Amino acid sequence: MIELRTFDDPRAHSDALAKAVSDALKASLAARGAASADATGQTAHATLAVSGGTSPKPFLQTLSREPLDWAHIDVTLVDDRWVPETDSASNAQLVRDTLLQNAGAAAYFLPLVDTGKPLEAHIAELNADARRRLPDVAVLGMGEDGHTASIFADATEWDFAISTPDRFISVHPGAAPHARVSLSMSALTQIGQLYLFIAGQKKLDVLNAALAAPQKNAISTLAHAEGVKLDVYWCA
Repeated sequence: MIELRTFDDPRAHSDALAKAVSDALKASLAARGAASADATGQTAHATLAVSGGTSPKPFLQTLSREPLDWAHIDVTLVDDRWVPETDSASNAQLVRDTLLQNAGAAAYFLPLVDTGKPLEAHIAELNADARRRLPDVAVLGMGEDGHTASIFADATEWDFAISTPDRFISVHPGAAPHARVSLSMSALTQIGQLYLFIAGQKKLDVLNAALAAPQKNAISTLAHAEGVKLDVYWCA
């Protein structure tokens, strides 16, 4: 099910999503019993996964100021490029510079990339890591080719990416630079609260085409998956 919210003003667009994500995280914390310790004496956490790129910056900066119980929120990424965090292409660097500031500095960050290891060995470690819980809330972006996360239709891993039960995958896009680490399609379909943050008429056209009939791209595959609810925040 797709729910579309439209905005004419970029600031209102970012602020509305920040409020929605904040409310969703509060609900997730409440559902997990974050207010009281569990039998092990540890307080429950909620997990937020966010996307990179330039468009999310105002949203991430606004969210960083939301009065949340950030000490009990784990932040991770939907995907990232296989580059060191010092590289300008790193989504982890973006998150540290925007979301992990202000009140959000108290959150615990779980990056996706460690270039000190071979890529496939790192993917195996991610999939075996008990700390890598399925996100409660995720904010997706979308490319004009219909990719979301780093699930590219032109990647050699396309068939695997949309069928594997593994949560984490490696992706080598055909047209985009850098190898990637990404959540798989299976992981995306299991996230309880999914948001799509996009802007511009071209991306809305891509989304509408993807909704109209199944296509070989990630956003169409996700939107047509059984049981998926996607809240779309679009700005003209």
